[in-house]
Amino acid sequence: MPFQLLSSAFAHGGSIPRRYTCDGQDLSPALHWSDAPAGTQSFALIMDDPDAPDPTAPKMVFVHWVLYNLPPGITRLKEGFTSSDLPAGAALGLNDWKRAEYGGPCPPAGRHRYFFKLYALDSKLPALDRPGKGDLERAMRRHVLDEAVLIGTYQR
Repeated sequence: MPFQLLSSAFAHGGSIPRRYTCDGQDLSPALHWSDAPAGTQSFALIMDDPDAPDPTAPKMVFVHWVLYNLPPGITRLKEGFTSSDLPAGAALGLNDWKRAEYGGPCPPAGRHRYFFKLYALDSKLPALDRPGKGDLERAMRRHVLDEAVLIGTYQR
């Protein structure tokens, strides 16, 4: 079976419920994964929106969530996951609101796509000082065993 990332809140390609957005409770959706490759030593998760600010004329990728050094025995994140739920050794990076927490969909115009990307890594990453997406991607370079992607959409 391929490495896969799923949510009980929405199907791949489906609409993200309002509860998980800035228009609702802004909770992170429950996520779970399976079939990580052999040799996985940690996981990293990045959630971003490549359609910002307007999907008809995107200008940037907006980052909503950055997590890394999730232990290899972890296979799920509960709904409403926050920094107080981090397992030992795991860490949060900064999103584009400069917060080290989940920030849900909040598109200014149109229907946006939100990519939840889970990376299986062959090592635990060194301590990083509140990394952004780019910092984490640089640290992960040459350590990614596999990637699982879950895409949801949202329009206000």
